[in-house]
Amino acid sequence: MRRSQIPLSLSIAPSAVVPGNLSEAVAASLSDGGGRSSAAAAAWIAGCGGVWYSLSLIVPSALFVGFLASLARRSFSKLYHGRSYIMIAYYCLLWLVSLLNLSWCALQVWQCTPGKEFGWNLLSLCTTTGMLFLEISLIAFLLQGNDASGVEALTRTFLVSGVIVAVDILLKIIYIFGFGVPLFIDNSEESNRVKWGLWIVHKLVLTVVYGLILSMYHTKWREKLPARPAFYQYIIVMFSLNALALFACMLVGNGAGFGFWLYNLTTICYHGFYLPLLYIIFLADFFQEDDLHLENAYYSEMKDAGFFDADWD
Repeated sequence: MRRSQIPLSLSIAPSAVVPGNLSEAVAASLSDGGGRSSAAAAAWIAGCGGVWYSLSLIVPSALFVGFLASLARRSFSKLYHGRSYIMIAYYCLLWLVSLLNLSWCALQVWQCTPGKEFGWNLLSLCTTTGMLFLEISLIAFLLQGNDASGVEALTRTFLVSGVIVAVDILLKIIYIFGFGVPLFIDNSEESNRVKWGLWIVHKLVLTVVYGLILSMYHTKWREKLPARPAFYQYIIVMFSLNALALFACMLVGNGAGFGFWLYNLTTICYHGFYLPLLYIIFLADFFQEDDLHLENAYYSEMKDAGFFDADWD
């Protein structure tokens, strides 16, 4: 599959970057310094997919990590006083995966730099595994309904999710390091049918899972789903994203250049906005809950003290 020759500054699809030239430019800039440093910085930002592709990944991820850091002190205080093992576990996981995801977004240049293939594959495995674990454990936990509370529910959820993710990462390790399938390297101009076949299966499984959960709303098992509109909205978003990624993988596997552009668009959406979506839908309420209770308490105390009596005169 030949990709269209789109200017580097305008494309979000990985361009035909020559790995040798890129690594030589970076190495020369480190040894020479001065004017070469700006060229190295430009090469690092451009990565293998172009400036806009890299920035579309880095900026949202960096902003979200900055957002978590700005609220870290207050969040730790609420977690300490709330003593919710479930929230503590997911908040720590969110921090870990967010840092891994930011590293993955910032080090895109590794996938087209000779000698960095192992590091890139390892970083990609850790990042995708962490995000997949969050996806699966969150769904498994929420589908337990009212029974999902306490350490036992958390342990059961993590155990089931850990087994599923362990099988997934084992298969990826076998294909990457055993058979040499470049699952996470997209700088080749030729389409790898085995690679895209595996991604088709991966996206198909996720699409089917989210689709089945959506269909439960129209069956007798609807009562087993969480009674939260946010959960339904989350499932719709994830179903749509995985269905779009599945369609993109099928296009790329059949040699369609547009499919690669569409696949990278879904990559930007997933790595740039999935973690903020998870925080907004499932964690933000917990960290705002104490503030709302505190405001209601202050209002009640002031009302009892007669501060609002004048409003009725």
